[in-house]
Amino acid sequence: MQFRPLKVLDAYAYAPRAFPDERGLFVAPFQEEAVLATAGHPMRVAQTNHSVSKRGTIRGVHFADTPPGQAKYVYCPAGSLLDVIVDLRTGSPTYGQWDSVVLDAQDFRAVYVAEGLGHAFIALEDDTSMAYLCSEPYNPSGEHGISPLDPALGLPWPADLTPIVSEKDRHAPTLAEAEAQGILPSYADCTAYYEKLRAAHR
Repeated sequence: MQFRPLKVLDAYAYAPRAFPDERGLFVAPFQEEAVLATAGHPMRVAQTNHSVSKRGTIRGVHFADTPPGQAKYVYCPAGSLLDVIVDLRTGSPTYGQWDSVVLDAQDFRAVYVAEGLGHAFIALEDDTSMAYLCSEPYNPSGEHGISPLDPALGLPWPADLTPIVSEKDRHAPTLAEAEAQGILPSYADCTAYYEKLRAAHR
């Protein structure tokens, strides 16, 4: 499996090899050895999520209190989407920056999002499915969001799509408001947690 670091620190894109034949296709979108090679530790999978979205649907920008946070490994088993990762960790060298990757059911690219980073996507076609492998189970009290329409972030939503956004996401704070409220993860806390995970693997 090929992989590359994204512009946001501690986020990676993966390109698994697919094996098509006369029956169809076989691919392994998640391979632990690839995460180990990039994150420096295995990814615990505590929960898997699956969403189906209409064209133009935006979900995110979501993140969780860290530690423990919630690392995500995501891929698109049907349709296509634009996946966006935002660095929300105060003090990070890439704080406030984002990167994006097109995920689809042709190439089966995947993205690893470390704890403390923000994650969002927009469906590029109807009936787009997103599969999430999560390192921690859903914790409502520790889950937060940043507005995906925050003009200061300038996320790369396609201009030809009309955004479909939940009320919760639409009314989420901007990055500046979330920082002022003190709800963002700190880079120091996140990196200390990453090192704890690596140390447990040594």
